[in-house]
Amino acid sequence: MKYFKKFFRFAKPYQTYALLNIISNILYAIFSTLAMISLFPMLKVLFKNTDPVEEEPVWQGITKAQDYAENYLNYYVTQQVDEGPQTVLLYMVFLVILMFLIKNLFNYLAMFFITFLRNGIIRDIRDALYKKCLELPIAYFSEKRKGDTISRITTDVTEIQVSFLSILVILVRDPLTILFTIGAMFLISWELTIFVFVFIPVTGFIISLVGKSLKRKSNRVQKEQGYFLSILEETLTGLKIIKSFNANKQFDDRFKESTTRYYDFSNKLINRQNLASPLSEFLGITAIGVLLWYGGKMVLVDETLNAGFFITYMALSYQILTPAKTISKASYKIKKGNAAAARILEILEKENSIQDKPDSQVKESFDKSLSLENVWFKYDDEWVLENFSAEIKKGKTIALVGPSGSGKSTITNLITRFYDIQEGDIKIDGHSIKDIQLASIRNLIALVTQDSILFNDTIRENLRVAKQDATDEELIEALKVANAYRFVKTFPNGIETNVGDGGNKLSGGQKQRISIARAVLKNAPILVLDEATSSLDTESERLVQEALQRIMENKTSLVIAHRLSTIKNADEIIVLDQGNIRERGDHQDLIQKNQLYKKLVEMQSFE
Repeated sequence: MKYFKKFFRFAKPYQTYALLNIISNILYAIFSTLAMISLFPMLKVLFKNTDPVEEEPVWQGITKAQDYAENYLNYYVTQQVDEGPQTVLLYMVFLVILMFLIKNLFNYLAMFFITFLRNGIIRDIRDALYKKCLELPIAYFSEKRKGDTISRITTDVTEIQVSFLSILVILVRDPLTILFTIGAMFLISWELTIFVFVFIPVTGFIISLVGKSLKRKSNRVQKEQGYFLSILEETLTGLKIIKSFNANKQFDDRFKESTTRYYDFSNKLINRQNLASPLSEFLGITAIGVLLWYGGKMVLVDETLNAGFFITYMALSYQILTPAKTISKASYKIKKGNAAAARILEILEKENSIQDKPDSQVKESFDKSLSLENVWFKYDDEWVLENFSAEIKKGKTIALVGPSGSGKSTITNLITRFYDIQEGDIKIDGHSIKDIQLASIRNLIALVTQDSILFNDTIRENLRVAKQDATDEELIEALKVANAYRFVKTFPNGIETNVGDGGNKLSGGQKQRISIARAVLKNAPILVLDEATSSLDTESERLVQEALQRIMENKTSLVIAHRLSTIKNADEIIVLDQGNIRERGDHQDLIQKNQLYKKLVEMQSFE
């Protein structure tokens, strides 16, 4: 229950539905009891067991409630005797039908109102999880499997939906049904009811023994589901590689191993859950069997209980079985749901290490320079950047080159504050980026990455990620600047063309030019190009390079490149190796130094 208390805040907007559900459940519980009690008058008429009573009985307190009810019924039957027993029986049958109709009406209303409450809570939890995923730093997800996160937002939230409903049933409807029923049973025979209470603790104890390991078993099931969803996501993403390397069997075996573990864990969990219903029913019918023996003795031997009351009492006893079974099942679901709740809360309560300070400032313009001052950074244990310093003045272009793993792309992650540095500082116009709102920083920077990230939507919507209110004229102009409109206009649907999952309907060069068009549309003063041409063929590279040259005009640019031909005109080139600056200068200076930069140039046969 400790986990579910944390989800109650999601119920606040739907408290009206919760109140109406509680009221309906209370009325349902009342009329459930009255529906069973209404059987007694019919039994009295059927058994012709009504003593004539000419004077209306007087209420003499709760202790005499049973006598009052029986005498009043006899009085009513006596008053109706002229109409004949058949008519009286018809009245009694109508009373029974009416009670059951009202009972089921309130049962429907309770379910009607709880539907809005339950689905509203689940929608808000999913929305909160998605929003949290957008807010959490990239570092958090680099350590997680995507499939596991997807599993938490889908399967685990659905488990909360079932469990949350179970809690509401446990808290209101079924306990009240049991309470009112036991109250009526006390009025019929307090002695027999006390005898019943001997079996209730025993039954509850036995059922609780079965459910102790459910949370642990459920947690294993949900973790394993997250694992095979991750394998599925990776398979769909890397299908070309899997097929080209004939690795089908390798991945198939991995998936089967996971689903086999899921199969074993699920069997153990579900079989333990399935034990709840038959066990509780068997224990319940055992208690009723003992009641039949003890109550039958009171009717036939001791003659201290009316036969009609005894049959009504047995009906009331059986009525307790259904809510008791529901509570038993719900308790199992809660134990299972606890594991799901813990996994969801792990995301919702995860502290965001990269967020705005309370007094952070809004910065709408870039006026002087972007500087990195004595920056030290590491992802895990080893330093990726060591004492790195650089300054990009407004309107200038700086290029970063070096072997793979030298820390070039890390710098783009730090400038955009996807990660926070451990030591040193990064400043925009002399202000630390930690003192500037994240939205302001990212509004000032347009990023074009090596991997052209496009969404499964139209070209129009992919561009409007940069500017939501962009007109068609602005979109087309951005495409023209990026050398993309020449192929977009050949599509039957033009900018309304869907690019497919990850842009797989386009070639590599086409995807990259759409990405560049998106950066053009953003029109940010700082441009970061992270190996934007490294994966392209010669013709695509030429077209992309032309587009980049156009958008770099009058921009402050940070260019990362493996292909050194793209950065020969940079104002300054910084050569990185294992997180350290080895050389810096313009192209001609570095060639004359005859060190690492010249070796890199010669390796690419570039002069």
